[in-house]
Amino acid sequence: MLLSQLIGERYREKPVEASMASHIFMLRGGYMRQVASGIYSLLPPAKRITAKLEAIIREEMDAIGGQEVLFPVVMPAELWRESGRYESVGSELLRLKDRTGHDMLLGMTHEEASVHLARSEATSYTRFPFMIYQIQTKFRDEPRSRGGLIRVREFTMKDAYSFHTSQEDLARYYDICHKSYERIFARVGLPGIVSVKSDTGMMGGKVAHEFMLLSDSGEDSLVICPHCGFSANVEASPVKCVHGNRPSRPVEKVSTPHTKTIDELCALLKITPDRTAKACVFAVEGRRKPIIVFIRGDFEVNEAKLRQRVGADVFPLTDYSESDICFGFIGPVGLASDADVYFDATLEGETDMVCGANETDFHLCGVDFTAEGLGNAFPAEFFDLAKARSGDACPVCGRSAEIKRGIEMGNIFQLGTKYSASMGYTYTDAEGKAQTPIMGCYGIGVGRLLAGICEEHHDDYGPIWPISVAPWQIHICAIGGGKDPKITEAAEKLYAELSRKYEVIYDDRGAAAGVSFADADLLGVPLRIVIGRGLSKDGTVEIAARDKSFRDNIPLEDAVSAVDGYIDRLWEGLR
Repeated sequence: MLLSQLIGERYREKPVEASMASHIFMLRGGYMRQVASGIYSLLPPAKRITAKLEAIIREEMDAIGGQEVLFPVVMPAELWRESGRYESVGSELLRLKDRTGHDMLLGMTHEEASVHLARSEATSYTRFPFMIYQIQTKFRDEPRSRGGLIRVREFTMKDAYSFHTSQEDLARYYDICHKSYERIFARVGLPGIVSVKSDTGMMGGKVAHEFMLLSDSGEDSLVICPHCGFSANVEASPVKCVHGNRPSRPVEKVSTPHTKTIDELCALLKITPDRTAKACVFAVEGRRKPIIVFIRGDFEVNEAKLRQRVGADVFPLTDYSESDICFGFIGPVGLASDADVYFDATLEGETDMVCGANETDFHLCGVDFTAEGLGNAFPAEFFDLAKARSGDACPVCGRSAEIKRGIEMGNIFQLGTKYSASMGYTYTDAEGKAQTPIMGCYGIGVGRLLAGICEEHHDDYGPIWPISVAPWQIHICAIGGGKDPKITEAAEKLYAELSRKYEVIYDDRGAAAGVSFADADLLGVPLRIVIGRGLSKDGTVEIAARDKSFRDNIPLEDAVSAVDGYIDRLWEGLR
């Protein structure tokens, strides 16, 4: 490729709309251009990288028995009505009508399409197990597009769906896919990605893992134990709480005017938040009654856990007009409300606590969260509804765990029969009986993977692409060719010879050294050959790694043969 012919301008200035490194460099380097919020066109460098990512993903999916298919982007609403998601999924699902007035939608995921295909092609137990996958465009009307390709509305994704006759077979294949994902991430230059247990969310099922790139700019919070290796998304991590050991004392009602927050209450009574029990009130989608969650004052409610518990979407209640709850002073003792009430496990067994008295400007001191202390208000069960915090005890080994930020690069789910059962998919077993297949689902966002690699591999000047996915393997810079024909001649000859074996981009513009090197940094090609003053001085060219791990002067006549060794070194760095 001649740089003079490459479509896509490169810019020196930082784009005002970008904050993440991948977003900045992919705009500056001519990798992508925004068409609308969360919708981008990819230019040649990015398209070349995504083609390599897709090739690696295909190789690994084929290696574990995957069969590539292609589902439609536009689907009839009937498929999603069968699963129940046409109504349950919110506005992120883009619904439309075709010219006949028929309800249609743009696919944001393809579980329904996979079942639709499988139920017509695999109706006997002899066809199981099997896995089908696609690499396809999807659309999710994301309300908070951010980070360039990190969170978009239109995106390319590899999604795979496996079908099994038993939970044991699904668990076996799930582990195979987990190992395949580890190989994919290692091959693209992200061996440090961590697998964490995650919330299944709208996908459903009981077991799920996310593959997270640890990054300070990530929007997901992860619980990581440096001692035993436990890892989970904060939304799915159990909370192992250390309880107080205080003696009980008589309950006392105290005046606490204008103290509706935990901070105000603690300041007034000179106590710490772990001595308090607070009430968090949530509305439930599709239901009239709100939910009250009692939780220790130094913890927050994990809404993902609460959603799983109630089986519906929840959000903080903001409209108090139709409620009989005494907001700001809610407590479990004497609570007179038709709200559904849950108690978090952080309160179980706690004694001498402060909580609301269900009376404006009053709290109760000395409340014990025991059967004796709460009486009729004592719950049948305490639930784990709290959000994990940095420094909390690891739920496995009990030692201190950490909270880190991460960017999700892929996910896998054990879906069970959520979609196959709801869509009436059955097969005939060996005894001639109808059975419902058990499913797994496995996704990787190609564009997000591209951005994630840039987040992990860059310096202050641009991306440093691993050789396995780099848009080109070699970048030739001819410096001073406009004044010295020997430099141009040598560069063109080297370009022709190396192009027989490698992917090469040649800066043939005759640009000044500063411009040429700045553009080379933004393109991030792993091996750079500079032909300039060294050729005129002693007949050498400079061969250097983009990551600055090596830089050597090599006689021009030895350059072609020397490149093989340097390329091998770059590949070795991925192993």
